[in-house]
Amino acid sequence: MRKLLKILLVLVIVLIALGFGAYNLATKYASDKVMEYVSTELESSGEIKTIKQEIEQDRDLQSFLEGAEDVDPNTLPFTTKEEATKAIIKKMGLGEIQEIQSKVSDGITAEEKQEILSKVEDTLTEEELLALKVIAYKELNGN
Repeated sequence: MRKLLKILLVLVIVLIALGFGAYNLATKYASDKVMEYVSTELESSGEIKTIKQEIEQDRDLQSFLEGAEDVDPNTLPFTTKEEATKAIIKKMGLGEIQEIQSKVSDGITAEEKQEILSKVEDTLTEEELLALKVIAYKELNGN
């Protein structure tokens, strides 16, 4: 009886480990695909320049990015677009991100923009928000 119990316990632990590994691999795969798709789509359509111009002209987004140039990157939870994408997918979920993307692609009002920013601020930690600000600042300034 003890031997059977030990075998079942080991089997359960192995299954949990495999499930955890599969979840992490699936999250990594999904975030890599999303990042690849978004980057390719923005570059091929030429929308990246339009987005940069809109951000530079938007006072709310400019105030959101204030202070990002003075942050020490060693204190941030992530420093690349890829790492940021993975963190956001883990925190918000792919469905939520797709919903936001569809809203933005159709054009959004100031109220909807504020709603999205609030949702992101509620979901991410202060450090993660700061890391996003630094990444956005670097992208806008070509660093």
